[in-house]
Amino acid sequence: MRIWHDGVLVDPALVRIAPDDRGFTFGDGVFETIRVLDGRPMHAGRHFGRLRQGAGLLGIPVAFDDRVLLEAVLAVIAETGTRQGSVRVTLSRGPAPRGIATPPSVTPTLLVAAQDGAVSQAPVRLIVARTTRRNEFSPLSTIKCANYLDSVLARREAEAKGMDDALLLNTAGLVAESTTATLLARFDGRLRTPRLVDGALPGIARGLLLETGLVSECRIAPDRLAHAETLLLCNSLGVRQVASLDRSPVPALPDLVARLSAVLETEPP
Repeated sequence: MRIWHDGVLVDPALVRIAPDDRGFTFGDGVFETIRVLDGRPMHAGRHFGRLRQGAGLLGIPVAFDDRVLLEAVLAVIAETGTRQGSVRVTLSRGPAPRGIATPPSVTPTLLVAAQDGAVSQAPVRLIVARTTRRNEFSPLSTIKCANYLDSVLARREAEAKGMDDALLLNTAGLVAESTTATLLARFDGRLRTPRLVDGALPGIARGLLLETGLVSECRIAPDRLAHAETLLLCNSLGVRQVASLDRSPVPALPDLVARLSAVLETEPP
């Protein structure tokens, strides 16, 4: 099972990431996770667009156009025989001299690897994280940065409490998102999601649902979640019901989950 490394399909055991690669030393890079459904990469063009946006913010050149990136994704799907799963595209600034200053000339590292196997859609037990917060003022809150340590800390807190995931609040104490997904909360029959200005990542699934008009943005205080008719998490890998928040049960609406899932599993024209 080979992966795509800087333009070539290679055995993963032979891939060498330089010890001075800034993706390793500083988390200096971006990534995208693309769902594979029935052997097809879903919404790949949107993912490539966000990858380029994040790379542009960091000043990392992308040496390959979308056609080549799609060929790489399709190649690793074929290599692994992935029918249901995901493909991760990872771009780092590449090797550089020691020090935080970015070098004037770089050779970025680009990896494309597939993960076979359906992602769990089981209900999620949530907590509100207390160990860390999402910085809504940081430009990094707008991109899929390779440094996910706030999410790592929040997920560790959830697991230590026997839960599955955590919601991150921003510096003002408003809800931003979970460690890896957009929060959807239904109030008065309408689905709402935190605003980008509150630290929510501009997710691919989030954007699709906003475009359909099924979801709208609003400011969400954490105490308001106790009054939600239901809570859901969504990202490019699917929609999941929230079973509980801080150990309090959350009503399940499976028909709503199915309706939103159908939207995300359809490629728009």
